[in-house]
Amino acid sequence: MAAILLGLITAGPLLTALAAPKGDPCTKIAGQTFVPPHDALACLKSFPFNKTLQDNVMDVVSGVFDFFAFEDWYFDPPAPFQDSRIAIPRRLAWIRHTHYATDYDFNRAVFDFTNRLNDGHTLYIPNCYRTFRNFLPTPVVTLEENGTQAVFVMPDLVQLMSSLDPDFTSYFDEIGFDWRRLAGAKVIDIEGLEAYDYADKIASMETGTYLDHGVRVNSVFSSYIFPNSDFTQRFGDIAERSFPDQNTLTMTLMPADSKNPETVKIPFLSAYVGGDFTDKASFWEANCVARSDTNGVDARGSKSFRGKRRQPKGVITDRDLASIMRLSRPSVTSVSTVSEGSGAIQSSILPSNKTGVLFVGSFEADVGQFQEDVKATTDRFKEAGVTRLIVDLTNNGGGNLCLGQFLHQYLAGAKIGYPGVQTTSRANPLAQKILAAYIAQGHTNPASFYAPDNWVFLNDTQMPPTFNYNNPSVPFPINGRTDPQSIRFHDACTPFDIPIPEEALFDLKDVVIVTNANCASACALFSTIMFERHQTKIAVFGGKPGLQMEYKGMGGHQVMEWSELDTEIKTAGLKDDPLAPPDFLVNANMRHSWRIGWSSLNESYPIDRFPYTKDTYANPQNLWLFAESQLFS
Repeated sequence: MAAILLGLITAGPLLTALAAPKGDPCTKIAGQTFVPPHDALACLKSFPFNKTLQDNVMDVVSGVFDFFAFEDWYFDPPAPFQDSRIAIPRRLAWIRHTHYATDYDFNRAVFDFTNRLNDGHTLYIPNCYRTFRNFLPTPVVTLEENGTQAVFVMPDLVQLMSSLDPDFTSYFDEIGFDWRRLAGAKVIDIEGLEAYDYADKIASMETGTYLDHGVRVNSVFSSYIFPNSDFTQRFGDIAERSFPDQNTLTMTLMPADSKNPETVKIPFLSAYVGGDFTDKASFWEANCVARSDTNGVDARGSKSFRGKRRQPKGVITDRDLASIMRLSRPSVTSVSTVSEGSGAIQSSILPSNKTGVLFVGSFEADVGQFQEDVKATTDRFKEAGVTRLIVDLTNNGGGNLCLGQFLHQYLAGAKIGYPGVQTTSRANPLAQKILAAYIAQGHTNPASFYAPDNWVFLNDTQMPPTFNYNNPSVPFPINGRTDPQSIRFHDACTPFDIPIPEEALFDLKDVVIVTNANCASACALFSTIMFERHQTKIAVFGGKPGLQMEYKGMGGHQVMEWSELDTEIKTAGLKDDPLAPPDFLVNANMRHSWRIGWSSLNESYPIDRFPYTKDTYANPQNLWLFAESQLFS
């Protein structure tokens, strides 16, 4: 692949740009972790627009959209999701035929288009240009104070910033910007807009991931997160940006020690997260050239795939979980907490000794260990006499779909039957060819998602390897179009690794979920099933006052990365088919929602909404104690 790209560069205008060291803006910032945004952007914009690369990227992206389960839905989404409305084929054609000033501008256009679909499973990720992230030294939060909600700079800003790389904070000291004095300041407006209106703008233009606008607004503010055995604090999308394209952010605010508002221009600083480089040419080689794992492989006969079942996943990516910046807290609870072996779960028993807390930070964990952790935690609760359960799903980015189903069934008991939802995949012409080819080959490789024997019928019996679930396809009429779908089927998650109790471990009326609604994919699957099948009480914290917010904001069931889809195509022997997308020539990914999870749409139960306060926005224990006092009768 490198040889192909080298030949492409040699034949095109990019060679001159890469080979010319004179005035090379990448040299200026080489070897530095933190750089001013304008210097970072100068490096990224130094690569000229290349029509050959544009055509290659658009061929892959357009080909992947043929598998996107929701393409026709976006022509006219129902309320309240109309802000995601877009005619996808038309936008793809427009980007393909537009001449951009630089390669960065082209890649940014593709990213922005996919990001504004607000589907965290569907995103074009140009790894070459996602190498710098912009950070503001003043993350903001939405809090209620004296009965009124407003936006504030994080009150314990100084404590949290002390956990960061000292090179980050020392930069602001060197340029004479005193960020410390802004701790706890009330934010009146941002960039000339009222603070919550600016939050709306960022939620509409940059946040992405969640269909529900209210959930995206909650994402712009800082909130606690439990990614890997540790509580930390995410910056929020106002203070952390995906690209280094803004140098400052202007706020009018009321400092905590003042009665007079003042306007402050707050500088961003860019953090580099890419590979080592010394100049423009080495930057391109380290970050932009297609890698060995960028595209898929032909898995036929591969020992590394044989006998290894792939786990279907529903997880967001390229957000705070991958950030190099963490606002760490040495301690956020005074009660005893236990971090389980998977790193995805932490458990606590509140001082009343009646309520246990199961904090599920992620479903992206070792499958067996996660299940053992849930059993160990609930056993501990039962031994201690706990009768009530709080499940905290705040900022859970999803993960293994089967683990979401496992947690549901382990809490609700085996008697509920199948613990998941019905699903379908899109039966476009190439998808039908892939499945037909697998059947003709006698292909039963468990590493393939298209292999029929990886799925089960709605009566929970395994599909035979010769069953063609795409033929005949099932018409799915939507927005005046008829999209072919597979028949409905179930995930093959059961039996689980550990025995499931026959009865519910707790009275399900005494199980509640707390969340900031940033609960993605596998997390949304779990919370949706608990809500719809058992009427589990859900409390959502944060958000904009008066703005509706769902407890779940993601469409889609299973995500498939480009390399996974390309592997399916190559393993079916169809890479030379006219419908098959080519390999990426650059280091990029085009992920997509491959399956729909069909909800029962039982929305007749109310959702509790609570604002964050200074005591709860960054302290899970205080939030749990508040939830205990409010949610249990």
